[in-house]
Amino acid sequence: MPSIRSLFILAAVLLSPALARAELRALTYERDVRPILKHHCFHCHGEGEKLKGGLDVRLRRLLVEPHGKDGAVAIVPGKPGESELINLVREGEMPQKGKKLSAAEIATLENWVAQGAKTARLEPAQVPVVWVSEEDREFWAFQPIKRSAAPAVKDAARVRTPIDAFLLAKLEAQGIGFNPEADKATLLRRVMLDLTGLPPTSEETAILLADDAPDAYARMVERALASPHYGERWGRHWLDVAGYSDSDGYNDADAARPWAFKYRDYVIRSLNADKPFDQFIREQIAGDEMVKQPWKNLAPADIDKLTATAFLRMVPDGTAGAEAADQPTARNAVVSETIKVVSSSLLGITVGCAQCHEHKHDPVPQQDYYRMRAIFEPALDVAKWRTPAARLVSLMTDEERAKAAEVEKEAKVIDAERKVKEDEFIEKVLTWELEAKPAEVREPLRTAYRTEVKKRTPEQLALLKDHPTINQLSGGSLYLYDRTYKTKHEAELKVFTEKATEIRKRKPVEQFIPVLSEVPAVPLPETHLFYRGMIDQPRDKMEPGELTVLAAFRPSPIPEKSPSLPTSGRRLAFAQSITDGKHPLTTRVLVNRVWHHHFGRGIVASLSDFGHLGDKPSHPELLDWLASEFVAKGWSLKALHRVILNSTAYRQTSARDGQKDRLDPDNRLLGRMNSRRLEAETIRDAMLRVTGKFNPKMFGAPVPVMLDDSGQVVVGVNTNDTAGRPSGKFVPLNGEEFRRSLYVQMRRSQPLGMLETFDLPRMEPNCEIRNASTVAPQSLAMMNSDFTLTQSKYLAERVVRDAGADAEAQVKRAWQLAFGTEPATSDVKDAVAFIAKQTATLKAHPVKLPPPRKGEEPPPADPAMQSLATFCQALMTSNQFLYVD
Repeated sequence: MPSIRSLFILAAVLLSPALARAELRALTYERDVRPILKHHCFHCHGEGEKLKGGLDVRLRRLLVEPHGKDGAVAIVPGKPGESELINLVREGEMPQKGKKLSAAEIATLENWVAQGAKTARLEPAQVPVVWVSEEDREFWAFQPIKRSAAPAVKDAARVRTPIDAFLLAKLEAQGIGFNPEADKATLLRRVMLDLTGLPPTSEETAILLADDAPDAYARMVERALASPHYGERWGRHWLDVAGYSDSDGYNDADAARPWAFKYRDYVIRSLNADKPFDQFIREQIAGDEMVKQPWKNLAPADIDKLTATAFLRMVPDGTAGAEAADQPTARNAVVSETIKVVSSSLLGITVGCAQCHEHKHDPVPQQDYYRMRAIFEPALDVAKWRTPAARLVSLMTDEERAKAAEVEKEAKVIDAERKVKEDEFIEKVLTWELEAKPAEVREPLRTAYRTEVKKRTPEQLALLKDHPTINQLSGGSLYLYDRTYKTKHEAELKVFTEKATEIRKRKPVEQFIPVLSEVPAVPLPETHLFYRGMIDQPRDKMEPGELTVLAAFRPSPIPEKSPSLPTSGRRLAFAQSITDGKHPLTTRVLVNRVWHHHFGRGIVASLSDFGHLGDKPSHPELLDWLASEFVAKGWSLKALHRVILNSTAYRQTSARDGQKDRLDPDNRLLGRMNSRRLEAETIRDAMLRVTGKFNPKMFGAPVPVMLDDSGQVVVGVNTNDTAGRPSGKFVPLNGEEFRRSLYVQMRRSQPLGMLETFDLPRMEPNCEIRNASTVAPQSLAMMNSDFTLTQSKYLAERVVRDAGADAEAQVKRAWQLAFGTEPATSDVKDAVAFIAKQTATLKAHPVKLPPPRKGEEPPPADPAMQSLATFCQALMTSNQFLYVD
């Protein structure tokens, strides 16, 4: 009698049109069966040193050969009912662990066996060590990029760029088209938030609304691209995939990375300069191999190249504080996480899934993972490891060192003078203290005190121990003696100290950059395949190389050792290969990310997974056109923005349409613009911008964060003592607290509370795509957080400064600042009534608020200002503010 599971499978097969079509198609082992067995069975019946049950399923002929002690065969061609493999998966007995086969997968196996268990071609005599089939190479992401001509469309009048033609062709096939064009104010806010991450100012709005020229929109785009804030906005996107952090992570210590900001600043400068993206990538992968050693008196361009390699230093790194026993694991984690960052950001393939075994879904053999590891291991040599501090490169020039030495020499003269004066005081105090001792011990004590510590006899040590006021006398303890002279000691010595400090301020400050580099002229480390991914189980030695699946049509060997470089040259060769303009993955991945940030969804929705488990491209021809156009325009990111932002598709409204919602509910065809929630940093920055508090200062060390009294991470200087107890001190930041969120310290263990609520990613190791949740804590933060309440007060104060005391003028000005548009008459009327009612309520029932904490902005005292601040808060917490249309 068939089992319940078998009946369910039979029902699924009978009801599935896809399975019915599969029965009509000739099935082959390579195309249809091997992927299923690779996913579910290779782990036990193919990989490893011992085959379970003696069965190897990696070739069709092995399935029909006797195996195991009883000499059974796995399948009987033409007879699925007599095939052991089919019966075991039908009953759910195999695989024993992990997910069972789906009904569709079982049906495919059954149909294949019923058709005679055919292969597409003659199989090899032995299972290849690295096997990537022709069918694997046929997958869309591994095919060469093909530039197609823009298709002809009916509504040609709406085609501004080839992008529109590719999109319209699919829309028109469904009987639909683009939405109408959005109004100027909407487009301005959309472009400014997309390109600069900041809402438009009143001046920017006025300029566009007054410009009736046909190219007004295009020139507005150019102004945004020329803004220094462009590099900050798009730098943040890149820092996500790089896994940027101002701390090491890995463990609870989460040590700070004081010089990581140098990499952040490099990214911003590079994007503002529209550095060709292929150069941008090569510098980050192998900038150190482009700069001759020794690295002294570096030119700005060479500093950039070295700083760029911090891209490979961003993953969590606990090797500085790890115990000896944990070092192998901590070091290996750095290497494996670095490979993950590189592959997810530049290749769009989850290479890390092949660390322990063959990739279950994509054609990435385990050997490929370790071939890629061999590219990076000369710089991340686990046997000769260098901690983060040992990888810093000084930027101080010889001239600066000489000047520093000269200044230090001058300061030491003052130090010497201070020491003479200090010794005078010590001698006076010693004499006073000795006079209070018995006469018989005075000279022995004086002698013992003046004897060098390591030369003191046991008798002298014992004597000093019995007289601690003599034993502990030093320059640092003078203030403890004779309170009459305490002030005079301190005052005279302080003069010398302050003078020396002022002199030392003239020293050039030594700065550092975090760099990934190889130690030249040393034996290169060997990379071995780890059995099952276990670091203590090394097996075959691996040579450096790229993905095998690409080798058939673009062989690009990675050298074991470059003859022209003092280093291995492996990373440089790899960087040159993936940026040669012909790599099928790199440019597709890059332009797809840009598309995602403009439309809210990539042409391939899974930004870092172009493999079988990822999404298929909604418009494959458009994706390839964009990739080829990107290369043709010199890898210019700004040129790519231009062609996207000047398209009709980008300029349409986000209004919903019943017909389009039925035909394309997810808007994959882009018949309208997607409405998108602002990212965490953009929400904070937009608030700062509209309140007028925004500090536009760029670059430099991050603004510090700390825990407030309630345990929230806020912007501020931590003044706790060494035991972590609050000191009560407050250190003003002098406007630094109003800097852009990009410049706020990004500690893995202490994400800024305001940002974390709105899905600020934790870099573990990087962020491939941001989440955009809608949860209750977000509403609570907008209602009650100190930041929101303070910014609401600041906006109210700005409104009063700009509009005066007239209620209608205040409402209009607040609306303009928050939304960049004019309010409707009804909105003004309702808002004025709300403010008046709120003011009357507060006058009748005054709210007693607790006094502000030290450094905290007090709330408005006047009921009218309180009411206006409440209205401003409502504006900044509305969907119209938090979303971009």
